Formats: sequence, structure tokens, C-alpha cells
Amino acid sequence: MPSHASKQQYSEQTLRQVAADCRRSLQRGQFDVEQSRVERLRCVDDQDETEDQFGRQLWYFEGRALSTDDRRVRVYGVIEYSVQYGLQELIEDGVFDAPDQRDRFREIYHHVPSRFSWRHPSVRLLIAGTFGVAAAYLAYVASRLAG
Repeated sequence: MPSHASKQQYSEQTLRQVAADCRRSLQRGQFDVEQSRVERLRCVDDQDETEDQFGRQLWYFEGRALSTDDRRVRVYGVIEYSVQYGLQELIEDGVFDAPDQRDRFREIYHHVPSRFSWRHPSVRLLIAGTFGVAAAYLAYVASRLAG
């Protein structure tokens, strides 16, 4: 976690937006929003926008919710935003039963997709297969024309 995420002061408007998205996340998780409450909300990763890329924010929340079978349960939520031109755009959210499930989401969040490479074995296999099928088809067409 970048050190500035825990020390960053967020505007009241930002906090209201994140709280509203927490409620929507609970609703999508099939919890009764009126009977549920968010008890803790914190930004665990805040990457500023640069000239080359948009910023990112990852928020965690914990709370108590009323499940569909009328049980009070502890919930652990996550909300991911893209910060574009100073505005937050919701990318992903989720509500989990345990904090370790939520932490798996964070592992995916931090995973940087690999760049495309012609040298990757699967790409080479795909190219070889394509040439093989093309050669077989051309041989079939040539044999039909010759016969």
C-alpha cells in the first residue's frame, strides 16, 4: 500500500460517493440495504493520475448486513475506481464473507497483465497450427484439382 493512501484526506463529496457505492454493492450482494450498515471505510490504495495513465483507488469496507434468510452477518467489501480527469469511475465492487476472500480480490487488482509477445509458446503453437491447417487445406484443394 502506498504510504500516502492512509494519510490522504478525501473530500466530503468523495466519501459520500464511496458510501453510496458501498450501499449499491450490498444491494447487489442480495443484502437488505435498509437493515445493513457500513462500519468502517478506508482507502487502501490511491494511485494518482499521471500524464501517461489514469489513477486508481481501492477502498475496503466492513459492516453488518441482513442476509436473505434474516441473519445478521459480517461483510467485507471492496470497491475499485479508475480516476479519470479527477473523477472517480466505478470499475468493480464486491462483498465477501471473510477478509481473506477480499484479499484475493486485491491480489488480482495488483496483478499487472502481461504484455503480448510473439515468443510466448502458446502464440507460437497457434501460428504453427494455423500454418498446418492451411497447408493441409491447400494440399486437399490441389489433390481435388489434379484428379
